[in-house]
This record gives sequence, structure tokens and C-alpha cells, in this order.
Amino acid sequence: MEERFFATIIQCFFIALGVVIGGAFIGSIGAFASGEPPLTLMGRIARSLRIWAIVAAIGGTFDVISNFERGIMEGSTLDIVKQIIVIITAMGGVQVALLIIEWLIQEELT
Repeated sequence: MEERFFATIIQCFFIALGVVIGGAFIGSIGAFASGEPPLTLMGRIARSLRIWAIVAAIGGTFDVISNFERGIMEGSTLDIVKQIIVIITAMGGVQVALLIIEWLIQEELT
């Protein structure tokens, strides 16, 4: 595997982590301003941002679909494996972000 791929994996992890943590924190400021409980809403926002964080981390769905198509049609299984690793890495970033938010709000996110 090439060096650029490892950089992509690291970036995907931290982009997904940042989307969830940043979105939850900024959203909780809005909850505070509107008189709602900010920590409770932070958990709800984090749960609802999970899929969007993965999509943002992988750079949209069209690149992934075209890489899967190229892997299937041209027989390049390495491209399929790389895309699966990138998606799993983004999911890992989301899970770490949810764990950090759980620690912060002292509430279990399901």
C-alpha cells in the first residue's frame, strides 16, 4: 500500500471525529441559547451526525461508488479493499467521538 493511502486513512478518521464532536458542541450552544438542556441535546446531535460524518470523511458517495465499480468491472480488488478500509476508519472516528461525548455528558449513547 502506498504512503498516500495511509494519509487518507488518518485524515478520514479525524474528519469523522471532528464532524461529530464539532457539530455536537456547536449544536449544544444553540440548545443553551434556546433554553434547552445542552448536554442532553449534545448526545442527540452526536447520534444524528453519525452517518453524515462518515459521508463527509470519505468525501461523498460518488467516489466510493466509482471505486467499487472499477474494482468489480476491472477486477481490481485492491481498490475495493482500500475503500472498505477507508469507510471502516471513518466509522472508527465516529465511534471515538461518540465515546468522548459519552464521557463528557456522563450519559450512554445508543
